[in-house]
Amino acid sequence: MTSRREFFKDAAGTTAGIAFVGCGLMSEAAAQPQARRREVVVNGRRVKTVDVHAHCAVPEAMALLGRKVEPQTLLMSQAADRLRAMDDQGVDVEALSINPYWYKVDRDVARELIRIQNEKLAEACAANPERFVAFASVALQHPDLAADQLEEGVKKYGLRGAGIGGSVNGEELADPKFHPFWAKAEQLGVLVFIHPQATGVAAELPSRLKGNGGLENVIGNPLETTIALSHLIFEGTLDRFPGLKICAAHGGGYLPSYAARSDAGCVTFPERCSKPLKKKPTEYLRQLYFDSLVFTPEALRHLVAETGSSQIVMGTDYPFPWTKTSVDHILGTPGLSDAERVAMLGGTAATLLGIKA
Repeated sequence: MTSRREFFKDAAGTTAGIAFVGCGLMSEAAAQPQARRREVVVNGRRVKTVDVHAHCAVPEAMALLGRKVEPQTLLMSQAADRLRAMDDQGVDVEALSINPYWYKVDRDVARELIRIQNEKLAEACAANPERFVAFASVALQHPDLAADQLEEGVKKYGLRGAGIGGSVNGEELADPKFHPFWAKAEQLGVLVFIHPQATGVAAELPSRLKGNGGLENVIGNPLETTIALSHLIFEGTLDRFPGLKICAAHGGGYLPSYAARSDAGCVTFPERCSKPLKKKPTEYLRQLYFDSLVFTPEALRHLVAETGSSQIVMGTDYPFPWTKTSVDHILGTPGLSDAERVAMLGGTAATLLGIKA
């Protein structure tokens, strides 16, 4: 593996192997002088905060498919920029992940792309071991290969789980073909972070999501997560692999907000529920994890009421500028105990990701 010195060998101080992608504007953190790191305190106790939802990209891997980081996006090639932004927001540790763009490539290309990507993720974490951990990338279109890549990512590269899309080329994550991957994730006991795909629901409902408002994102992304989780419940995947640790982005989409209809559906139309489940659909929410990116105190309060505070971890979606106040969102939501705030800010994620308290 590349040493810390080699990793930062660029004369301009740029990170050699990883790009932190975002939306459009120059990072405010990069433009500001070095600021003191914000330390988050709950009832007099210093809390380690962990962000489970943080994006990046590996240009060398993207080049295999002729892809580049789009010029209209922010290419944060200096790790110092991201660290300053983290310091400003009170984020101690980020769990880096890469949204899959490789689900259509053949096995040999997928193997090489994922090797490069996971090596670079490991190098980024080795360069700043107190600030970054990462989810392995896997070629889920080849489930047996994905299982091997997850094991290699965890055991060889020290990655903390897997980041996957909410569907794979139109196929649901609950399809039996993906059982080898789920079995390996359960065996390893690592967290799987599910993030919706731009080519998921939005690609199947293009005419309905056109027009003003960016509906392919604001509706399409949480809808894909909702569908993915619902299939994992109703197709029995969570019964088959009860030890799975799954975290859903964007508060789990719409599922926690209207989950009781899932319970009522099989009662109202029993003929449509041919596969028996071991418990009510809503009870499975208590074994899934969800990031806190739901924007308002009332939305977070409701998410906690539906899933339990023990299932919520902090997510920022950085560097996409949805929010800069994820820490304050948790601190400012009424009705939470100090212990619940500590767990949501980082305690639960630290346990799931093997981060020292």
